[in-house]
Amino acid sequence: MKKISKQLTTLFFALLCTLSTFGGKNPQAYVIFDSQGEKVSFEQMIETVSKKNLVLFGEIHNCPICHWLEAETMKHLHALHGKKLLLGAEMFESDNQLILNEFMKGEISKSSFESEMRLWKNYSTDYAQLVEYAKEHKVPFYATNIPRRYAQIVALKGLDGLDALSDEAKRYIAPLPIPYVVDSATTAMFGTMTAQMGHSSRNPEFMSQAQSIKDATMAWTISQAFVENPDSYFLHFHGSFHSDHYGGIIPFLMQYNSRLSAATISCCRQKDLSQLEEEHIGKADFIICIPEDMVNSY
Repeated sequence: MKKISKQLTTLFFALLCTLSTFGGKNPQAYVIFDSQGEKVSFEQMIETVSKKNLVLFGEIHNCPICHWLEAETMKHLHALHGKKLLLGAEMFESDNQLILNEFMKGEISKSSFESEMRLWKNYSTDYAQLVEYAKEHKVPFYATNIPRRYAQIVALKGLDGLDALSDEAKRYIAPLPIPYVVDSATTAMFGTMTAQMGHSSRNPEFMSQAQSIKDATMAWTISQAFVENPDSYFLHFHGSFHSDHYGGIIPFLMQYNSRLSAATISCCRQKDLSQLEEEHIGKADFIICIPEDMVNSY
């Protein structure tokens, strides 16, 4: 008995030493901050964003915590807004709306849907749960992004390259010409990216324009959803870059429908989650901070 007691005592002190080594803190998968860097709960975030009629959820594409919280946000907002809820995503292209609708109505098989939709490689792990939930609960889902072949035209030829498209093709793009404003910071960023990737021959300004036509098309699709459903509540999923600092999609939305009231959510990674780093302050209404060493989905 004394031997067992001694072993337990030794184990207890070993545990204390281990906890001391790691600061005695439980690992955290995420912390949510408001725009000023104050910590808030998930419930507080949902309560605030639910008062708007549009939520722009900016994700890190390969982060499983982002995708889990997207699904949780969807479920909570559905519980609050019921049949008024609409969903949309950057990951689905506007010319595939018919395929998406057919799958949601059960008119085509899952295999047909997945083979024809030009899905992102992480669809099954990160986005399928959103679509399946919407399908089960009959929540309308909008494919909001420009078809990638048209975005590629802009990346290579600039916005003027879209002028040669047929009227039928232009149905899947925001009305042309879009209210494009030269963004020197974004252009400089693309210039750095192309140089790092060994594509120095690419025009950074055209790449910036390609980003803008994506933002404009997503904004246009969202605005049209409100024309069809004036009293609806829209939750949209996209990369954080498309709504950080209230840019990207939002300026176009204000051009297309200034009556919309949008809340923004962004995701970032930090080594230390105890406080929000200065660079992320003011990035969105809510910033979901995730550990740098969190696993990736790809």
